[in-house]
Amino acid sequence: MPAASSQPRRPRSGNRRDEAARLAVLHAADDLLVEHGFGALTVEAIARRAGVAKQTIYRWWPSKVEILLDTLIEDSGKRLPVPTERPTAESIRGYLRALARFLTRDPAGKVLLALIAEAQHHPDTAERFHQRYLGPRRAQERDMLARAIDAGEVSPGLGPDATLDALVGPIVYGALTGASVPRGLVDTLVDALLRPRPD
Repeated sequence: MPAASSQPRRPRSGNRRDEAARLAVLHAADDLLVEHGFGALTVEAIARRAGVAKQTIYRWWPSKVEILLDTLIEDSGKRLPVPTERPTAESIRGYLRALARFLTRDPAGKVLLALIAEAQHHPDTAERFHQRYLGPRRAQERDMLARAIDAGEVSPGLGPDATLDALVGPIVYGALTGASVPRGLVDTLVDALLRPRPD
């Protein structure tokens, strides 16, 4: 699931003022989404909060969905990285715990949940969400799992994608419904689905 920090950026002029404006827009979009929800989020409101012209935003992003995707990719790359070191059952467990915290406590997690919800109603949003975030993130997660299997750290009974769906799905569902994600849930999922190698 959950971004690949290696996503290509749209070309920009690259001066310091442009970078400051870009970050201001991303932070404004993030904050306004948390405060008012996706439906009330507008490019006009983002421009006011960020202190930039609306034309500046439209020069860089064609829609609020693309702004939110940039925000999500940047924030999850920093705060929810997929482990790249030699994976173990414990590092996967840690990643899933971090995912639960990201979805339930981090403003960027609210962006992810909002885009999941919006993608159910708008095919264009769903396509961009898959292209830019879900697809790259799933590829990283699948690689993490495959390397743990190859190292003999875990031995899931399901295929890679089914295993990832079964691990991530309950966490995302809990967050979408506003429920807490108990620590014991992650432990149960890892122990039941990954069958970690005994110490």
